[in-house]
Amino acid sequence: MLEFAVVTLASLFAGFVDAIVGGGGLILIPAMFGVFPNAAPATLFGTNKGAAVWGTAWATVQFARRVEMVWSALLPAAAAALAGSALGAWTVTMVPPTGLRKALPFILLAVFVYTLVKKDMGREHRRRFSGRTEAAVASLIGFVIGFYDGFFGPGTGSFFVFLFVRLLGYDFLHASASAKLLNTATNFSALLLFIAKGHIWWHFALVMAVANVVGSLLGTRLALKHGAGFVRVIFMAVVGALILKTGYDALKL
Repeated sequence: MLEFAVVTLASLFAGFVDAIVGGGGLILIPAMFGVFPNAAPATLFGTNKGAAVWGTAWATVQFARRVEMVWSALLPAAAAALAGSALGAWTVTMVPPTGLRKALPFILLAVFVYTLVKKDMGREHRRRFSGRTEAAVASLIGFVIGFYDGFFGPGTGSFFVFLFVRLLGYDFLHASASAKLLNTATNFSALLLFIAKGHIWWHFALVMAVANVVGSLLGTRLALKHGAGFVRVIFMAVVGALILKTGYDALKL
């Protein structure tokens, strides 16, 4: 019961953070490794995806009711993200992500500094493209970050948000809403792989999924209430935490 309580609370908080700007895995995965230190990592990752996919899907629905979603661009992007995630998952079976793991803290630091310097970036929603061009750029983002998610994964939601802001001209609220759809696709793709390999604890995943959805509901409401400026602050906090976490992991290699 103690194990259930810890991972359920972690899943709720992860859903809360993930709904605002992504990065829920930063909370839930370390919690699961702490509670189950002897479990197979693939099983913990699979169980995490079994919970997280419901939270991101629920956040997508909630955002879609209140925020303009450019479905003509986002649906192709979600399909590209799903394909990229599957390809990334296959690639990691052939090539270990050691080099990327070492480089990731510096990539995240560049994202953090750029966002910090560009104080007005993402505060106003000014779409740079429309029609097929917007769909093509969004699909490229979906495929590249989807591949990254399948290949390695930390910070996927934050990368989606940053690129939607930087390349498509979305504000942080619209970028976060759009990122949820793509993150749902990548989570679903990874989940199918873990299910096929038998790497999921359903008795934990189902309970954690409920908690993740509750956290997602709370996070979504907070983001919608306080707008792009609030999402930007949470984005900076999550990326900062990711820099510390991935930097520590890289030093252990």
